[in-house]
Amino acid sequence: MASRAWKRADPWWFPGASIAGWILSFSRSGPAVCCGSKRDRSNAKTRGAATERRSRGRNVTSLRRRELLLATASLPLWRTGSVRADPSAHYDVIVIGGGTAGIPCALFAAQSGARVLLIEKSPALGGTLFWSTGQIAGSGTVFQQRLGIDDSADAHFNDCMRINEHTADPELTRLTVDHAGETINWLAANGFEVMAGHPVTGIGHDHFTARRYQQGVNNGLSILNAFLPSLESSIARQEITLLTSTGVNGLMQDRAGKVVGVTVAGPSGIQDIRGSHIVMATGGCAANPRLFEDLHGVPLYAKTAYPTSQGDGLLLGMSAGGAIVGGEKYASLAGLVPDAFEYPCQMYAWAPLNPAIRQPWEILVNAGGDRFVREDHPSIHQIEHNIYQQAGHRHWAIFDAEMLEKSEPIIPDWSRARLANEHRTHPMFCSAMSLKDLAFRAGVNPAALVASVNDYNRRLRSGDGDRFGRAHRPLTLSKPPFYSIAMQGWTLVSFAGLSVNRHLQVLDNERRPVPNLYAIGEVIGAGATSGAAYTNGMLVTPAITFGRLLGARLAGLSRKN
Repeated sequence: MASRAWKRADPWWFPGASIAGWILSFSRSGPAVCCGSKRDRSNAKTRGAATERRSRGRNVTSLRRRELLLATASLPLWRTGSVRADPSAHYDVIVIGGGTAGIPCALFAAQSGARVLLIEKSPALGGTLFWSTGQIAGSGTVFQQRLGIDDSADAHFNDCMRINEHTADPELTRLTVDHAGETINWLAANGFEVMAGHPVTGIGHDHFTARRYQQGVNNGLSILNAFLPSLESSIARQEITLLTSTGVNGLMQDRAGKVVGVTVAGPSGIQDIRGSHIVMATGGCAANPRLFEDLHGVPLYAKTAYPTSQGDGLLLGMSAGGAIVGGEKYASLAGLVPDAFEYPCQMYAWAPLNPAIRQPWEILVNAGGDRFVREDHPSIHQIEHNIYQQAGHRHWAIFDAEMLEKSEPIIPDWSRARLANEHRTHPMFCSAMSLKDLAFRAGVNPAALVASVNDYNRRLRSGDGDRFGRAHRPLTLSKPPFYSIAMQGWTLVSFAGLSVNRHLQVLDNERRPVPNLYAIGEVIGAGATSGAAYTNGMLVTPAITFGRLLGARLAGLSRKN
């Protein structure tokens, strides 16, 4: 039996939407947290009106209500920035994007003597730091020193390349790990503090061999708060001119192809602004379904990315001749429970499926009803890689009444009672008194599902080894009622990005630099430094690190010129 067809949904966010209004809407009503939030059951069945879907569908696992209020409170501060740049001015460095990479780039350029223009299309600075858990990794940090941890950049490099199976760019990875400790120590000197017990070897992804991975006490906002005092000072001293609520419509190039400025549109209209060095720090495209699929060859299955991640910088870079690379490195996360069979879907709940977090009691099957992975594999990366190989990246957890009664719920923070109730009310949760009926209700192949469960049970009862080498098999799957949870592979980030060299210059299809154009952060693609995997801290860490390094370097080039 074929699985139920998934269809596309209309985009949930559009470029003209107000990010301030988006944040304020959360502060009034609270976020619909993906794990454990209560939903209007009728909305899950009927989909409701468009406004209902938007208000209920945004999922912010990493942001608590207090943090969203803090984010909202910061908005007036950034409205004190300039609303119009001097049209006759020539800036040494123009940074497009005021987030994880753009802010440190502007700061270090200004502190090194450059005249800097920082442009942000939203009313507030911070970008994905409002959304991100802000996990970072580095060796030789003050946080390691507190705990007596001996570590090195070489060990960090080797761990990264092991985890992503040597699919990350080795030059960019090396550049990151060689300076990551400096980045973390700089954050610490500016008030950044880590969670209790950190650094650790890992959290949700494959672990390092040393404790070098940490998260701030307020997630991504801990990083943003470390940026703000220095940024305020530089703006007050007019070292940085700030434009908020301002988009970049185009890059200005001379006849030789050299990028010489930007065309912006903001509260004061359209302006052409000239600069010596233009830095793209605009983030990825994981909130733009059409562009994401064009660049990765994979649909954007879920709406989980920060809503301003529309790919503006990717399009700008391509318009100037920049090449796009890394789409083939797309890696799927596991265990997203969608709100409906359509895509991009909303995240209704999330089951980590990570044996380091919870050992599995269930089995996983694909739409064909077949098991396809060792559910207790010690590498979550390998589990996710096998999910990526399944049709539509869809997977179902199958379990029985005894497993429900005796195991911790597969979805964190859910009670057994809630999990049982969802199987009576939500279309992604099915139950039946027979495996065949369960398969029909869930939309998987009935004969294959029965065969998969029988094989699993037979091998367990006879003491034979599991077909996939699974070791944790506490119970047979034999006591009705039987249960299924439909899940979807998903991502928070885009892996494709502008091609850059070790100097962070944007490259064309012949790997020649586009003169005066640079890129940092997610606009170079998660695949550049994380590879075809979710390598601990290898998106946020290089974003900040490359921002610091590039800002200082461009200021030096400006002084020479």
